[in-house]
Amino acid sequence: MEFREVLEKRRSVRKYKDTPVPKESILKVLEAARIAPSAAHKQPWHFIVVQDEERRRQLAGRQSWAADAPAIIVALGNPVASPNWWQNDVGIAFEHVVLAAADLGLGTCWIGSMYRDTEIKALLSISEGLRVVAITPLGIPDEKPAPKERKSLDEIASWERFGGKK
Repeated sequence: MEFREVLEKRRSVRKYKDTPVPKESILKVLEAARIAPSAAHKQPWHFIVVQDEERRRQLAGRQSWAADAPAIIVALGNPVASPNWWQNDVGIAFEHVVLAAADLGLGTCWIGSMYRDTEIKALLSISEGLRVVAITPLGIPDEKPAPKERKSLDEIASWERFGGKK
């Protein structure tokens, strides 16, 4: 797909086929995260791919539909490696994951999971210094969500100063 097409076709998918995601596709998605930019090139992230059904159910929590995907990717940040920028950097890398998945025809749905940090860290034996940022199911979509209406550029962008027109 062309980049613009990836951007326009990406959707938050909440229904997945039970077909396993090929390991090659998972590796391509992780590679997209690996090459993401980061402040001072600190790369303060780590990703865990969870395919075990019971662990997926526990990770999904209140979003039980997420466990139906054959994989869940957990994004972790390292505040020690980049005290001021780790959250931004992990966000950039995780968006690379989401867009790479869309390019491969896979579905995702970004689920913020910072509030479940302690629970998820215990479930996945995550080191104390790392923080859970987000999770996403990863799988072949079993739905095609319609595009959502977006605000106009005039509503979200200004020129030279807040409220400045182009």
